[in-house]
Amino acid sequence: MTVVRAVARRTSLYLQLTKAGLAALVVATTVVGFVVASDGPLDLPRLLWTVLGTALAAGGSLALNQWLEVEPDGRMERTRARPLPSRALERREGLVLAIALAGSGVMLLAWRVNRLAAALAFAVILTYAVVYTPLKPRTSLCTLVGAVCGAIPPMIGSAGASGRLGAGAWILASILFIWQVPHFLSLAWLYREDYARGGFRVLPVVEPSGRVAFQAIVLYTLALIPVTLGLSIAGAAGPLYTGGSVVLGALLAFAAVEFFRLQSNASARRLFAGSIVYMALLLALVVSDRLRHTTPGSPGTRAEASARLAE
Repeated sequence: MTVVRAVARRTSLYLQLTKAGLAALVVATTVVGFVVASDGPLDLPRLLWTVLGTALAAGGSLALNQWLEVEPDGRMERTRARPLPSRALERREGLVLAIALAGSGVMLLAWRVNRLAAALAFAVILTYAVVYTPLKPRTSLCTLVGAVCGAIPPMIGSAGASGRLGAGAWILASILFIWQVPHFLSLAWLYREDYARGGFRVLPVVEPSGRVAFQAIVLYTLALIPVTLGLSIAGAAGPLYTGGSVVLGALLAFAAVEFFRLQSNASARRLFAGSIVYMALLLALVVSDRLRHTTPGSPGTRAEASARLAE
């Protein structure tokens, strides 16, 4: 039992180091990108290789971020219990794991999927480690750079399915990019004092009144509604998605306006939680509506939709 407990604890530490919850979102958006770009029945073996390679690359990238930020993480209440600042894991072990995961993910994508998917995964790792992480203690523009990294996974999925980046991939990436701004800024407002202790110059720290952050949250949230409709215009989704995306967008916009009006931690928590629910339901709508309208006997074919998206 002692050995089992030790293995379970070590596994738990590795999952914390790779931010398994965030990596799961990366995988989910990759799957959606794959589904949208697929022509005909899903190539399940290729999907599995794409998901596995992306998951490894994402976990390695997130672990590398924690390795680079171990000192500021140790100053923040929210992060000081993480494996590296708490010394539950040695820094050297964390670095080895991060490099091994990131490298194996990129190589697996290049070997079993294609070079475009591997190049995109490598670009995320490089940008996250070399650009995003060093910018965090320097400028609030780091949020936009981080949003670029978070927008690329559906493009990896699209590349995995079709070997190219069609309109659907770019629209999905745009949705993810825009969504991350209100999602992160609501969290940053909640933990603005903690981020200040860590030395991170996120917008609520740079501009303590929150005026710019509140305005950005409302504007980016409102922008989600027309951008999400891009998938319908491109022929990647049908009426179910179209109606659902508008309803979800309106509800999220209501939460953003409420946060703008109240400027309270409670409204920030509601917006942050709502943004997670929003993205989960939106991704589910994309997949369900895409599959429903491209099965035999349904209006239109997957080949026709994919041809439109590739234009």
